[in-house]
Amino acid sequence: MPAFEQVPIERFATPITVTVVGDTHLRTNLRPLPSPLVESLRACDLILHTGDVVSADVLAVFEQFGPVRAVFGNNDDRLLVASLPELRRFQFGRISAGMIHGHNLPGKTAQQVASLILGGHVDIVIYGHSHQPVNQWQDGWLLFNPGSPTDRRRQPRFSFGTLRIDDELEAKLHYF
Repeated sequence: MPAFEQVPIERFATPITVTVVGDTHLRTNLRPLPSPLVESLRACDLILHTGDVVSADVLAVFEQFGPVRAVFGNNDDRLLVASLPELRRFQFGRISAGMIHGHNLPGKTAQQVASLILGGHVDIVIYGHSHQPVNQWQDGWLLFNPGSPTDRRRQPRFSFGTLRIDDELEAKLHYF
């Protein structure tokens, strides 16, 4: 994994609306994306995928809605692992963010991995892997996991997230 400081920062103007999705675990024989997610994808300026997209074909489905930035996850095929970074950094106006899947350190939970690698370095720590939605402030930074809109695992509902960034940050989890 590259050192945090060595990861280039991608800059975006604000205001910006971002749909955050992760752990979709879809295969090329795609079932349709859930309608609440599609509505959000159509309305956003940027899509962030926290990994476990699974294949480039599935990533292309998300790219039909707009610009996508993704990191690779532990279930992504070799092509995605070779083409996607493990870690990303963003600057949205005055708000900084980092994104990682969260499977990167054996013996640590996804939340622990994200917190160890990104916590304190950025305003928003975005991660996936656990399928457990999280939207909580911790030590002055936001810990944000969108859960999954297609593979809820042990969660009672499917979920994804949105970030609305202007002078302020508004982070929401959407359940269905």
